[in-house]
This record gives sequence, structure tokens and C-alpha cells, in this order.
Amino acid sequence: MTEAVRFDVPTRALHLGVAVFGTWAWWIGEDAGDYHKASHPNYTLHECVGLTFAAVLALRLAYGFFGPKNQRFSAWMPYTRERFAKVKEDLRTLLRFKMPEPAAHRGLNAAVQSVGLLLFTWQAVCGTLLSLYIVPGTRATGWLHTLKELHQTASVWIPTYLALHVGATVLHALTGRQIWKKMVFME
Repeated sequence: MTEAVRFDVPTRALHLGVAVFGTWAWWIGEDAGDYHKASHPNYTLHECVGLTFAAVLALRLAYGFFGPKNQRFSAWMPYTRERFAKVKEDLRTLLRFKMPEPAAHRGLNAAVQSVGLLLFTWQAVCGTLLSLYIVPGTRATGWLHTLKELHQTASVWIPTYLALHVGATVLHALTGRQIWKKMVFME
């Protein structure tokens, strides 16, 4: 059995903020194509929600570098040989149609969270740059158009990440491991 990680209030609040504003920004992003029109309420809403998301994510990233030791990226990002071995072990467990032992910020869990943070960071940085340089009412051209296309293309990976993250939580719950309660109720 692996050690239990207790999530403090800031970790839980930042997780909730990233989840709510990140999912909301992605959900309404499909309608933000009206940026080039004189009236562009969908773009404006996407921009506001996206910038709020970027701010919450920036706080989460800062917390990952300067927060409590067990919540820092240096404690769980799978970049060492030992941590990669844990990811491989979890994948082998899944190939045997068994659920890996749930361990916050370890193994496959850490790898999926790392990829999610990278994806959402990319989207937040691109979205922030777009909000600074897009002139509503005109079409984006040149590098700005390319950046907009990359931002839109990367957004197709968000539902994949959400399916992995939420799906793993549901699968753990179905096998009797209510790990979601640690995040929601601090159990």
C-alpha cells in the first residue's frame, strides 16, 4: 500500500479552479470564432473565462514550485528513472486488466497530470497572447493566425485528457477506492 497524500485547502481550491475554468473555456471556445465580426460576444466571453483560467493556472503552477513539499512538481513529476519505472509498472498492471494502486502524484497518475498541466499551460499561454494581439472585428493573419490555429488544434486534446482524468477517478471509485473524496472532502 502506498502512502496517503492529504490535499490541503489551497491544492483543492486550485484544482477546482483549473477544472472549472479550464473546462468552461474549452467548452465555449468552439463559439469564439466570431472574433473577426463587429459583434463578438462569444469571443469576449471565451477571452474573459480563458484569462481567468490562465490566472488560476499561474497560481497552480506557482504552488507547484513553491507550495508544500509533497505538492511540488519536484516531488512527483515523472522525470527520474525510478518515477518512470513506476509509470511502466502501472501500465503493466492495466494491461493485466487490473487497476494500479491509487497514489496521488505517483506513477501513471503523475504522468497523466503532468501531460494535463503541459496541455493546459500551452492553452493558457497561447490564449493570453491571442487576447493581447487579436483585434476584435478583424481577422488574424500571419504568426497570429498560426498561433490561433495551434490553440484551436491543441483544444482537441482537452476532452482526451478529461476522459483519462475523470475516467480513472470513476474506475477507481467502481473498484472501491474513493480517491475523489480526498480532493473533495479531505478524507
